[in-house]
Amino acid sequence: MKLTALVPLLGATALVALLGRGLLQHDARAEPTSPLVGRPAPVLDLQKLDGDAAPQPGQVWVLNVFASWCGPCRAELPVLGQLAEQGGVRIVGLDYRDTPELGLGFLKRHGNPYALTWLDAQGKGSLAWGITGVPETFVIDKHGIVRLRHTGPVTAEDLNQRLLPLIRRLQSA
Repeated sequence: MKLTALVPLLGATALVALLGRGLLQHDARAEPTSPLVGRPAPVLDLQKLDGDAAPQPGQVWVLNVFASWCGPCRAELPVLGQLAEQGGVRIVGLDYRDTPELGLGFLKRHGNPYALTWLDAQGKGSLAWGITGVPETFVIDKHGIVRLRHTGPVTAEDLNQRLLPLIRRLQSA
């Protein structure tokens, strides 16, 4: 084989190797950006589904968007219960595109970690938060500024490595 025929083959091999390396180094857990992070949390004026312990000014709180028809939402409920206990924060639920009966039935069957739950039957409140799917979770600081957007179910790893450290830091600030 001639050297001139080998050069394109080596170049193509090097290109494939670089592209493969870049794909392997991509952090699949990286959060998508949100225009809300660093900005005031949108105010929700929705029907209350359950609870009455709304977050007060000066408190760190968490908004979790869920739906009764969402399997990953069900899976994260025990972790959200741990967050409410360990983090000392109010968790507000936003029931996305559900009926009151389905939302309340879901919380009764699978546990309710929320101090307050709003019903967003038409998705208007979720639109203000830029929700792209359920579940999604937001951490809001004492000044009402969104500090974190987490897409997908909150796992024990997410709780211990991301949410609790951030919440504790915000509470002590």
